[in-house]
Amino acid sequence: MKLYTNDAVDKMTAKYLERDGEVTIIEEGCLACYGLAICSGEGLKFCIIKEVYLNEWSSGNSIKLFNKLPKKYQTLLDNCLQ
Repeated sequence: MKLYTNDAVDKMTAKYLERDGEVTIIEEGCLACYGLAICSGEGLKFCIIKEVYLNEWSSGNSIKLFNKLPKKYQTLLDNCLQ
């Protein structure tokens, strides 16, 4: 699993917002900005950002891109938006 810095995640979310996409925060992170966030937009891939525990002083971020949002994340997104 590749880990990304907080700056890389900020740039990714900025790109989605520039292209009129949405960034939905499902869970707040402990050390990072996002614990779990879903980025989406018209004509864009779905992006799942998760905080990954490294040790008690640091964490990283994993980013996964999907053409179609998996059912697990669609359920979380639906529950969050209600």
